[in-house]
Amino acid sequence: MTSRLRLSAAAQRDIAAVKEWYAEKSTPDLDLRFQLELDKVFQQIERIPAGYSIVYKDVRRAILNRFPYAVFYHLRSDTPYILAVVHQARDPRVWKLRS
Repeated sequence: MTSRLRLSAAAQRDIAAVKEWYAEKSTPDLDLRFQLELDKVFQQIERIPAGYSIVYKDVRRAILNRFPYAVFYHLRSDTPYILAVVHQARDPRVWKLRS
């Protein structure tokens, strides 16, 4: 059975920044909807850790539905370790430096 996933400090900061940005928008609860979509992706990663394609070295990418963000992670002893949660249009070096 797979252990729960782990988030790097950088990934935690990524998530906090995105939620803060969405909270400032005029659409109600957009930050909460982002968190729900992120939670769905985290659950899928936990269920099938090797289920997403490798995009760089041993780093895998899971893309959120309804939001233009991707989760980058790799496996450490079969435990998913989240490196970054970044906008898909952002420079890929942001997460590559974390791998």
